[in-house]
Amino acid sequence: MFRSLLASVFPTKTSVPVLNRLICQKCGSSKRTAFRSYSQENGRKPSEESRKRMRSTLYYMTAAGIVTVGMSYAAVPLYRMFCQAYSYGGTTAQGHDCSKVETMKSNKTRAIKVKFNADKASNMRWNFKPQQNEITVYPGETALAFYTARNPTDQSVVGISTYNVIPFEAGQYFNKIQCFCFEEQMLNPQEQVDMPVFFYIDPEFAEDPYLEFCNEIILSYTFFEAKPGLKFPVPQFAKR
Repeated sequence: MFRSLLASVFPTKTSVPVLNRLICQKCGSSKRTAFRSYSQENGRKPSEESRKRMRSTLYYMTAAGIVTVGMSYAAVPLYRMFCQAYSYGGTTAQGHDCSKVETMKSNKTRAIKVKFNADKASNMRWNFKPQQNEITVYPGETALAFYTARNPTDQSVVGISTYNVIPFEAGQYFNKIQCFCFEEQMLNPQEQVDMPVFFYIDPEFAEDPYLEFCNEIILSYTFFEAKPGLKFPVPQFAKR
């Protein structure tokens, strides 16, 4: 239709092809111009402000990753410190009343079986075990138990231990008078030692309604190989 219109305006045979080429060239030029304009607008280089924002985002993401990794390593010792501070999670009370030990009365109506467990970290090279599997005690009565540690290597190894009590609710009533925890212990090559645990269960254990049906307690120790800077909060009884 457009060509017939051209033919009516320009009746010569040579006029139509010339006009067609002119129109097509103009259209192509317009398309190329529009494409270059769009490309320049959308493909322009980022400004200095944009680069600064990108760098800041990268720094924040890197810092967040470092903090996450650091917290994953610190989570275990921080949790232990919290538990030992508040007798939570099966850790025992931080101290004991010496006058109470001298005057407390044994509750013979409530026998409690105390079982002993020994664990060690994967990199700990000692042999570590309890000398007795279990003993029977009564609230308000002191008891003595022993663990054995041996260094089977040809090098001196320094260890440090923590402990907890199961069930967790019993931890606040399980009091240590003397034990080997929280302090560094060095064993020479092939050396073996006996480690005493002198403890009692508070008479108030028998009055706690949450422990009414609890007649068994597990005392568990875990030994770690001591490293520079590795410290655990020391309960009051261990400082005496």
